Amino acid sequence: MGAVAQRAPASDDAPAFGADQLSAKNFKLLAELIQGYSGIKMPSNKRTMLEGRLRRRMRATGINSLNGYCRYLFDEDGLDTEIVHLIDAVTTNKTEFFREPAHFDFLRTQGLPAMAKAGGRPIKAWSAACSTGAEPYTLAMVLEEHRRLNRRQDYSILCTDLCTQVLAQAVSGVFQEAMIEPVEMELRRRYVMRARDAARGTVRIVPQLRSKLTFARLNLMDDAYPVDRDMDVIFCRNILIYFDKPTQSKVLSRLCDHLRPGGYLFLGHSESIVGIDLPVTQIANTVFQRS
Repeated sequence: MGAVAQRAPASDDAPAFGADQLSAKNFKLLAELIQGYSGIKMPSNKRTMLEGRLRRRMRATGINSLNGYCRYLFDEDGLDTEIVHLIDAVTTNKTEFFREPAHFDFLRTQGLPAMAKAGGRPIKAWSAACSTGAEPYTLAMVLEEHRRLNRRQDYSILCTDLCTQVLAQAVSGVFQEAMIEPVEMELRRRYVMRARDAARGTVRIVPQLRSKLTFARLNLMDDAYPVDRDMDVIFCRNILIYFDKPTQSKVLSRLCDHLRPGGYLFLGHSESIVGIDLPVTQIANTVFQRS
């Protein structure tokens, strides 16, 4: 950063180096905007990544420089119409079927049998950062298998994400065939359809499962969530790592408000609630039960 200070641009809008890099001022403005809106931290070591993501968005708007794009956002009132596209561009969406499989094993062997024993009411689940859909469709496979074997206990799954692009893909239920490798063969036969044109290399989740999922855009940074408060299962995995501790605490507290007593909260294996006061008890690795 010392070199940047020594070669400060003549104007705040000019890039520190080259013709297509963010100025220090604009990077700071963007980082503050992104964290304030989505909770995603944007430290200085993410600057090159941010520039690469924004170049794609810049071209889509017909603007010919990154700092020109920032002028459009901050000086020309473009933020209202562009904010959703900006957040879509910077959001990281890594997902796969049966990711962190111990969580689904827990549901099969402990969580779902306990729910069936408690009375068999329809199960309400929420995938709170559903990305392109691999997580909620995995959950649907597990719940559908449970339904087949346990007095046909019904279920529904709410799927939310901040990024509109991944939500559109999730709604389609279409995936590259390589993505279903983690799905055991029996489940593939029941719940996955291959494209008629094998050259396309795609598969689609069967309508029976797709009908159980409802998709909506939701920002976990919002003060309140328009979600039922009697969820049996909430998955919020591998998103909290992008938030600072105060934001993690607020998001987790709000999620717990939507979890019924006895319901289960699943976090990513690299995530922790240490130092956060929540009405839950840890019952397995990154599995928590509402008091």
